[in-house]
Amino acid sequence: MHVPDGFLDAQTSVATGVAAVALVAAATRASRDELQESGAALAGLTGVFVFAAQMINFPVGAGTSGHLLGGTLAAVLVGPWTALLAMTVVLGVQALFFADGGLSALGTNVILMAVVPVLVGYGLAKVLARFAGGRPALLAAAAGIGAFVAVPS
Repeated sequence: MHVPDGFLDAQTSVATGVAAVALVAAATRASRDELQESGAALAGLTGVFVFAAQMINFPVGAGTSGHLLGGTLAAVLVGPWTALLAMTVVLGVQALFFADGGLSALGTNVILMAVVPVLVGYGLAKVLARFAGGRPALLAAAAGIGAFVAVPS
């Protein structure tokens, strides 16, 4: 669920915006090796898939809905830094064209829906994958557990 415009005070929005810009800048530099390995096309396709999957909402309470956070999935497919960039683009498009969140809350949404799922989910999935022994079902379970734990609550 996106944090809407005006939900947070200006200081918090600015602070999370600055932190998000710094993290995205670091991801831009760090993603160069990942983009060589996975290719820009796979990164783009991953972003498009996550965007489409995040457009499917399901009710969670009175007047609210939730949707998939695809950060961990993207990180498993293309690497954490490239996934962070893809998720930031997805969130930016959603804020600009679909009013999911908003521009003043974009930094907060990048932290909550891109940085946390990518870094926490991917990190946990990577640790759990060591115990999977290369078995695809266990690797998928490791990614699923990582994604579940990474959802901010």
